[in-house]
Formats: sequence, structure tokens, C-alpha cells
Amino acid sequence: MILAIDQGTTNTKAVLVDREGQPRSRASVRMNISTPRSNWVEQNPDEIWRSVTQAVEECTRLSPGVKIDGVAISNQRETVVVWDRKTGRALAPAVVWQCRRSEAICERLRAEGLEAELLARTGLGIDTLFSASKISWLLENIPGLRAKADAGQVCFGTVDSWLISKLTCGAVHACDASNASRTQLLNLARCDWDENLLEIFGVPRSALPTVRDSSCIFGECACVEGLEGVPIVSAMGDSHAAMAGHGSYAPGTVKATYGTGSSLMTLLHGLKDAQRQVATTIAWSLGGVSQYALEGNIAMTGAGVAWVGEFLGMHEPVAGAVKLAESVASSEGVYFVPAMSGLGAPYWDGNAKGMIGGLTRTSCAAHLARAAVEAIAYQVRDVFDAMSSAAACDLPALCVDGAATRNASLMQFQADVLQKPVLRSGCEDLSALGAAWFGGLALGWWKSTAELERLPQATRAFTPCRPATEMDQLYAGWHVAVARARLQGPPGGARK
Repeated sequence: MILAIDQGTTNTKAVLVDREGQPRSRASVRMNISTPRSNWVEQNPDEIWRSVTQAVEECTRLSPGVKIDGVAISNQRETVVVWDRKTGRALAPAVVWQCRRSEAICERLRAEGLEAELLARTGLGIDTLFSASKISWLLENIPGLRAKADAGQVCFGTVDSWLISKLTCGAVHACDASNASRTQLLNLARCDWDENLLEIFGVPRSALPTVRDSSCIFGECACVEGLEGVPIVSAMGDSHAAMAGHGSYAPGTVKATYGTGSSLMTLLHGLKDAQRQVATTIAWSLGGVSQYALEGNIAMTGAGVAWVGEFLGMHEPVAGAVKLAESVASSEGVYFVPAMSGLGAPYWDGNAKGMIGGLTRTSCAAHLARAAVEAIAYQVRDVFDAMSSAAACDLPALCVDGAATRNASLMQFQADVLQKPVLRSGCEDLSALGAAWFGGLALGWWKSTAELERLPQATRAFTPCRPATEMDQLYAGWHVAVARARLQGPPGGARK
């Protein structure tokens, strides 16, 4: 089997996948997130590593005697880890993708008129989401780090490269093209680090990992009991791995992964001119050939529901808020815009603030909870429509995966809001599955993505059942709420 490690923001999972491409056993370890200051989001790199070893140990314990032929990695993206090249010791907390501490750096870049150049080279607009400004912040604010980095003593990396380094006892410093494309340091056309970008962000090339295919032999495991000598056979950003796990590799396929935040992605025929509303990215690289895609990122979907549960003082914030939401038939005109960390695609407004609107004398906690769940569907439509416009084609349906897709009422509401079919994957660990499938390509289990398309897939379709006129009216109310959330930012903020 292939052991797939899916290191996410809120959970680390380990999944064993067999030669038929099917998951056989799984384990999950909960992750902690720290917010030491407003707009700061951190994780402990050592805890990330411990969660991996714990999940692997539990997963393999559930399937004793299994022969593991390879390790596949999918991971939370844009999060930055920095460690000492010689000792392997982390030198700072991991700066999580949601963190906005580098906003001043982004503002400086905008003031210098660099957005058009960055967009053209990387497919990404200026935003704190991407790794480059986070690396710059660390270099500017961690005492002595700049000198160590310039002397070649430091490694920077996304979470895949941190795990590859740990699994190989520091022997390999590498990442895959999909993760590299989310750093804003990679030249999309050349699939390599860009010297001009490195100069703009002040990042020494020697500190960065080698960029490799998403499916290849990265190195051999040496530091986890039971995995000694097992090759690392793939690495992919979790959204990219989920795209692969849906098993449709033709341009025009669009998927949404519902997690802490959400990501929509659709494959392209080739590299297109970059646009501001949705990013251009590398879905994966196979045999040295980049598969390009459009992507839209939403910062808070599941996290928005969790926030409401915490705000209402629930012991289990997500489960409690979802249950409360199901106790009412609608939000009764209440809207919740989860812009506590600004708004991502298609607005890219870091100055927006979270907003609850539409309250009346009869509004109650259940209506707020319902509004938090419905906000997921509205945000997905925002990006879906922007992506359809950018791709200049009609996107006929939405493939979905992730924990929130287990909520059938949300999926039906999503279909109604889109007025398009929603196709839910039957696999709850699709990112892990996609990484394992690409690992299987490296091992020769399958010869091409055409063979992956023929692997068994279980899906459930949700089709629209509410009138388009009714849903358009509700969606118009959402746009009013978003406009109010954006007006709450400081004067002069981005209002595109």
C-alpha cells in the first residue's frame, strides 16, 4: 500500500491506499492553532511533525503487517516553516496561510507599483495569503535570521518541504511544483524560482527547496519507525491533491474543497494571462510538464462556522453551530460575512471586516448559525462565477469534497445557489487519495492519468430544486452584506 499523509490546518491524517486505489484505513490527529496577536495565526512546527508521526503510528497499527511501498504527502499550503539546515531545529513558529502579519510588506509592494509584475510572473496578486511576504516578515523580524540565511545556514519551506526534510532526517530539501506555485516566488512559465522575485522579497535562493515534479521519488524515509528506506513518492498542496482525487483531468472540470477555508480550482488548456479576481497556479507537474489551473481561495468557510460556535459559547463549536443551524428552515434574512481575516477571492480585500447584518426583533442564535453555514455557499458562488468568467466558458457542474460536504443540507443549498449540479465525492479523504494516486504513478502502479480516471469513484449528485428567482434574491442580499463588510475597513483600503 501507499501511506498518504495529509497535513492540514486543523487535522493531520494518515491513510493507507491499496493497489486498486482505494483507502483502507485512516487515522487523524487534531492540530492546535495559536493567535498570539490580532491577525496573527501560528502553529508549532514540532507539533506538526509530532502529529504526523502519531497519525502514521495509529494508521499502521490499524493495519498490521501491511507492506508500505511509498509515502505520499498532501499539505496545507502557503504556510511557512523556517529551520536550521544543520540541526533541523525550527527557528520560529510556522506562519499559517491565514496569518496577516505581513500586511505592511504587502502595502509597501503595492505602493511601489509591483502588483502587475508579480501577477504576470506568478499568477498571484499581492496578498498576505502567499508565502513570500511571510518569509520577508520572518527575515525582517527574527533577530539574526537574515545573517544566517545569507550564510546558507537556513531552510525556508512550505509544509511539504518541512515534512520531507523531517522524514529524510534532513537529507532532502525539496518541494513540489504545486506548493512552489503558491509562494509567489516561482516563475509560472519556467516552473523555477525567479531571481527578480527573490530580489523583490529579499529571499536568498540558497534557503529555498529544490522544485520537483508532484509525482517523483523525493528521497527515502529514515526517521520514522517502520518506514526506514520507504521512498517518498509524491507531494502536493492539499487543494491540488483533491483536484487529482476527483479523477477528472480534462479542462473545464471545477472542484471545491471545503475545509477551514475553501479552494475552487479548474484546469486549463495552457498558461493564460493572469487576472486579479482568481489566481493562476500549477495544479501539478508530471514528467516535467506543468498542468495549469485557475484557483480562487476563500479564507474562512468552515472556520466561519467555528467562529460562530465559539461566539455563542458552544462546547463543540462546529458541531454545535451546525446542529443549531438545522433547527431553523432559513436564516430569516440574517447574513454573516466571515471577513475576520479580510476577504480573499474574488474581492482580495484585506481591509474588510466580519459582519452580521439583517437582524430583526425575531432574529435568534439559530438564524446566525444558519447564516454562517449559508455563507459558505455564497462565497463558493462568488468564486465559481469569477472563475467561469476568467476561463471564458460555462462550468457545467461543481465537484466537491471536504468535511463540510457531509452536510447534505449545505450541499443542496449550494446546488440551489449555483443553479448547477453539485457532485459530492464519496471519499472523505480526497486530498490523501489524490496524493496516493500520484504516488502510484511514480511507483509504476498506474501508467497515466487516463488509468487514474478509470479507478472506481463514488459520487452523489445534488441538483437545484429551488427557483432561480428566489435564489437570485437571496444572493443579492449576500452582495449587500459583503459591500457593508468592505465599507468597515480603513479609508483608502483596496476596493476593487
